Amino acid sequence: MEYMNMKTYLEPSDVELIENQATCLRDRFLIRLLFRLGCRVSEALAIKMGDVDFERKTISIVHLKIGSHLSCLECKARLARRHRFCPECGAEISESTRSENKLRRQRVLPVDQDTLELAKQHLRESHSVLDNDLCPLFVINRHRVWQIVRDCARRAGLPDLVNPDTGRVRGISPHRLRDAFSVHAMKLDDSGDGLRLLQEHLGHANFNTTAKYRKIAGEEHREWYERLWSKNDACE
Repeated sequence: MEYMNMKTYLEPSDVELIENQATCLRDRFLIRLLFRLGCRVSEALAIKMGDVDFERKTISIVHLKIGSHLSCLECKARLARRHRFCPECGAEISESTRSENKLRRQRVLPVDQDTLELAKQHLRESHSVLDNDLCPLFVINRHRVWQIVRDCARRAGLPDLVNPDTGRVRGISPHRLRDAFSVHAMKLDDSGDGLRLLQEHLGHANFNTTAKYRKIAGEEHREWYERLWSKNDACE
């Protein structure tokens, strides 16, 4: 099938081609940040000046996925948001009787000096006030970010990618930059410590979500299979 010859993920050289097609400094910085931090679009758009520490070379990321637990205050039964009556005791559920716990996580990520310099250039060009901690790095929405990445990838002449699990063809989007970072990190270090650090960096609550990148990046299966038919190994 045709998709068998398609790439499953972007390589750093591909991302560089995408970045070079940016028509303004803001877009170039956006593409660089999505790749070099491996962050989600929502996380990138939530970054404010106060989250960037130029001295320590870090950027604080607020994990916007909020975990919640809803339970009936009468019998403590677990509730879904759609419930109007408790499935266990039948008590009517209202906002005043809901018990909801929300968790907002934050992680501090290291960032390379080149990206920080690009951040300074972007802020100077956009006339942002450097000491305004509440000033966002990007004043655009998610759809616009998606357009920027897609259009730059098309101008770079990059083909669509194929999902390695489903075989479904998908266009190059902001999340593919996050995938590219993850696969690049995994190819450089797939040790136990490397996996743990990548999970922490990406903000994955579930280790299996991080481990999928090892399957994409690794060549162990192919190398194992080829060794089965190697003449030298067969003779031993």
